[in-house]
Amino acid sequence: QVQLVESGGGLVQAGGSLRLSCAASGSIFSINRMGWYRQAPGKQRELVAHIYTGSTTNYADSEKGRFTISRDNAKNTVYLQMNSLKPEDTGVYYCNARVMARTALDWDDYWGQGTQVTVSS
Repeated sequence: QVQLVESGGGLVQAGGSLRLSCAASGSIFSINRMGWYRQAPGKQRELVAHIYTGSTTNYADSEKGRFTISRDNAKNTVYLQMNSLKPEDTGVYYCNARVMARTALDWDDYWGQGTQVTVSS
């Protein structure tokens, strides 16, 4: 099985910064895409950013210029540096990875348990 463990959430004032980390472990053969999603209270989960094996990235429009996603392939870890945080960035941030497990014949999506980010005004 594959596990994703996030860390780095917390409470921060508007304008502040946080860095989230997510480490994938388990029976991993290969990881294609890794990314972060946010679920605000009462809203659907939405994409924040993706990063692919070749370091290609894509961001939601509201995060461009403020958030930076990066990846350490050797550690199977993805990071999200969040700067100039706004109250509307508040939510639970979930790590996602598209993984081919050693016992699998296809790619599967895995999710972390989520980490809370709260931005106060």
